[in-house]
Amino acid sequence: MTLVERLHAEFPGASGRSVKQWLGAGRVRVNGEVARDGRVPVGPRDRVTLGPAEGPPAEATLPRDLRVIHEDAQLLVIDKPPGLLTIATERERERTAYRALWDLLDGRRPRARPYIVHRLDRETSGLLVVAKTPAAKQALQRQFAERTVDRGYVAVVDGVMRKDAQTLTDRLTEDAAYRVRIETGPRRGGREAITRYRVRERGPRATLIDIALGTGRRHQIRVQLAAIGHPVAGDAAHGSGRDPLGRICLHASVLGFVHPGTRAPVRFESPPPPAFLRLVRGV
Repeated sequence: MTLVERLHAEFPGASGRSVKQWLGAGRVRVNGEVARDGRVPVGPRDRVTLGPAEGPPAEATLPRDLRVIHEDAQLLVIDKPPGLLTIATERERERTAYRALWDLLDGRRPRARPYIVHRLDRETSGLLVVAKTPAAKQALQRQFAERTVDRGYVAVVDGVMRKDAQTLTDRLTEDAAYRVRIETGPRRGGREAITRYRVRERGPRATLIDIALGTGRRHQIRVQLAAIGHPVAGDAAHGSGRDPLGRICLHASVLGFVHPGTRAPVRFESPPPPAFLRLVRGV
């Protein structure tokens, strides 16, 4: 068994990136001696321990295009790129925003860990707040549950919208395959979903809109816009007939909440990708 294999056996929750950082920082010791080469063989009687780093800890490298735009003792606000999961699924456990932030904070002194407060779909880009303490997580999740968080999105939708603004109110249900749909029967069940949009710019084949959420249901933006005949561009699952940017054209652009530490209102903004506007204008 190699040292890397032994470390994964001793610490099953650690990612490959974490193990590599431990070795590089001189935290791994075999029989009391620092070991930096994960390929060395270790036997069952060898004592493998994880101790403090030798010298300053190495800072983890975040995935390309994932940016930390704010950090303090209570939380981080990140700008997530499209194509990156928020948290792990059965099919993908390593390449997630959560794992990248775990590795980043685990390499710090003192160490911290991330706590997921809310999520964005894999192909949705934009702002996420991540707590760094259990208390901050509870305070932020309470605000999301009470609908006091200011959440804004920018989207490119198929077709030219006629109305300048509209509030969409529906009831959404989710089936066993996790498909979200609008309830239309006389005895409607499901959960209320409220989405407000305002047109920012119209193009010959698409419309750029600003969106404000009244609720935070899974896939509500995509389902409700598709129901009025204007699916988000690139969203084939909900009826978009084209994929001009190789992604769903939805970006979380505004995030405002009461800071769990200072109790003061804070607001963060992320501009939409420039390709959104070029797509609407047909250039």
